[in-house]
Amino acid sequence: MSETFANRRRELARELKRRELDCLLVTLPANWYYLTGFTGESGVLVVTPDRTTLITDGRFTAQAKQEADGIQVQLQKEALYQGVGEWLRRGGRARRVGYDPGQWTVAQCKALKKASGARSRMIEAAGLIERLRKKKDPQELATMRKAAILAGDVLESVLEIVKPGVREDEIGAEIEYRMKKGGASGVSFETIVASGARAALPHARATSKRLRKNELVVLDLGAILAHYCSDITRTVHVGRASAQTRKWYTAVQEAQGAAVNAVRAGLTCGEVDAAARNVLKKSRLDRYFIHSTGHGLGLEVHEDPRIARGQAIRLEAGNVITIEPGVYLEGVGGIRIEDDVAVGSRGSEVLTRVRRDLIEL
Repeated sequence: MSETFANRRRELARELKRRELDCLLVTLPANWYYLTGFTGESGVLVVTPDRTTLITDGRFTAQAKQEADGIQVQLQKEALYQGVGEWLRRGGRARRVGYDPGQWTVAQCKALKKASGARSRMIEAAGLIERLRKKKDPQELATMRKAAILAGDVLESVLEIVKPGVREDEIGAEIEYRMKKGGASGVSFETIVASGARAALPHARATSKRLRKNELVVLDLGAILAHYCSDITRTVHVGRASAQTRKWYTAVQEAQGAAVNAVRAGLTCGEVDAAARNVLKKSRLDRYFIHSTGHGLGLEVHEDPRIARGQAIRLEAGNVITIEPGVYLEGVGGIRIEDDVAVGSRGSEVLTRVRRDLIEL
């Protein structure tokens, strides 16, 4: 694995040379891990075209030396950004310093500039590592496949307790327990269990509300396995669904299937999104589809690319995305179906493996 990290750093170094940057300051923990294997919680990674240095405090120096082979570890003695600035000033060679403005606060930038001196110039360099992360290698895909299968297995197993009288948060706690028992290091996000009218809230969190008969329940969950996230949603019905509910569900199921079938390298993200919306439009439900069709997935649960209306970015082999259209009727309920899909050079692979037809409990 150490060679994989080294190859990623070399690829980034080539981009730094192309942009004439003396170094890149990396502050996002997911990016630290991607480049080095370091899993600590505090520090700044300084990547230059010929070396990589992690500046961190005494809580993480031993850990960094164990996890991150082939990089220098520098003990932070001052406040973090002051220490990074002084390190740059002492080195004297970092005139053009790249950083991602979306990952820095104004206070952090001020502290760094003050400590680094007039010779260092901050250059915006957004998304350099994230663009590398978009394209998963075979090892990453294998891990994400396992994470997706684990989440799906847990979702199917927990249906045995989805019944009238059970609280949403009881189901959520059981889902998270079973994922960890199955080998997950954590959850991709706080598990969503939303029943009845609350199912119309796309990001509703589990509450003490008890499930009742004849209502929809949205179950949205994800497992982190070996650092990589999965994300799956199924909507079930407690009791026999009405004809109207079945009609809505079928429309969402067909929209999700159309978008999944559209996924292939070379297609724009907007075209995949349109495949789902066009189906819902035929059923006059498109106005109730109030979010994007999906998002990238990997070391973080929300990554590039974004599968949304008008997005001109083209899918590439190695991307992993979610496909999750839904309809939400305020005061009534909601339906969402979500799968994780890997983009291949000759089509796509659905990593989550749970049936999509309406489940009545």
